[in-house]
Amino acid sequence: MAKRDRLSGNEAVAEALRQINPDVMPAFPITPSTEIPQYFSKYCADGKVDTEFIPAESEHSAMSAAIGAESAGARTVSATSSAGMALMWEELYLASANRLPLALALVNRALSGPININCDHSDSMGARDAGWIQLYAETNQEAYDNMVQAYRIAEHKDVRLPIMICQDGFITSHAVQNIMLMDDSEVKGFVGEYEPEHSLLNGVMSVGPYSVSNYYMEARRAQMQALRNAKEVVKAVGEEFGELTGRKYGWFEEYRMEDAEVAIVIIGSAAGTAKDAVDRLREEGKKAGLIKVRMFRPFPGEEIAEALKNVKAVGLMDRTESFNDCCGPLGAEVTAALFRAKKQCEMINWVYGLGGRDVRVEDIEKVYADLYDAVENGTNDTYRYLGVRE
Repeated sequence: MAKRDRLSGNEAVAEALRQINPDVMPAFPITPSTEIPQYFSKYCADGKVDTEFIPAESEHSAMSAAIGAESAGARTVSATSSAGMALMWEELYLASANRLPLALALVNRALSGPININCDHSDSMGARDAGWIQLYAETNQEAYDNMVQAYRIAEHKDVRLPIMICQDGFITSHAVQNIMLMDDSEVKGFVGEYEPEHSLLNGVMSVGPYSVSNYYMEARRAQMQALRNAKEVVKAVGEEFGELTGRKYGWFEEYRMEDAEVAIVIIGSAAGTAKDAVDRLREEGKKAGLIKVRMFRPFPGEEIAEALKNVKAVGLMDRTESFNDCCGPLGAEVTAALFRAKKQCEMINWVYGLGGRDVRVEDIEKVYADLYDAVENGTNDTYRYLGVRE
């Protein structure tokens, strides 16, 4: 039976992992994800799980150990943030190339420098092309729910890819919210037991072999097909989860988009702030809407383009800087999707919230005001910064 509790985002993810009871967790501490292995290691010490907890000597070692454990047929998880993910970089590509369905609880934090321990999406967006599935959470509830769904998605026979469960550092990871927890037996029944088709301890196989030119492209093509397959699996698992809990999940959420004239596309916790701005504008008679992206990889471009087909202007909100003076990662994806759909509208890409910079309702209202101005007057200033001192 579900129960209500008050948990931080890190506590919520650790609680989901306790209920899942993975086989192995290698981890190395880094703010703001440290609490996840901290809480979980206590579960191990108290006998609440029978997970093998490995205190690694670095994040590179943690992901290396995760790859080894998953290759041996063990359901595996790790957690990290920011520079910790950067130190895992080489191993991220090995995990996906070897089709290992391990999970990574990523608490989004700015990449140095200058040194900053607060939220932006530069860590996960930097790894967007590493071949991992990426799910993002707006709230602590979504962080918990995404973690419960993670292995059902990653371990699916048509997928078998690693998955990142992302949440915003400090904004959700350390803030306490009311959430609904599933019963332990419900989680165990939903997730099921891990039964790998192949593993190092179940027959002869090679992990991480050298691939000559005659085979490398075929391996990459097969990996891409698995990522495409993950799209429908994410949807199916989200729908099944909704039937069980009443909280249904898809690729993205449409908020007041039924008749929207202008809209923004956004990822993560700032979507809640943006929804408040939309509600204020609706009270003023302005037809504003919002799309919150949950699944960034694989990217549901065709469906997002369809959801935006009637808007006159769209704001593309990136919580990272790509240093190309053209667009951010989310901006690039949505722009490409609209171009392929032959959809013409005004598009402005905003960089916002870097290094934990506050995003207020009034800031988002200014975004919508600028979108309405673009509808009336057009714009050549399509790459902007929100709330920066120029």
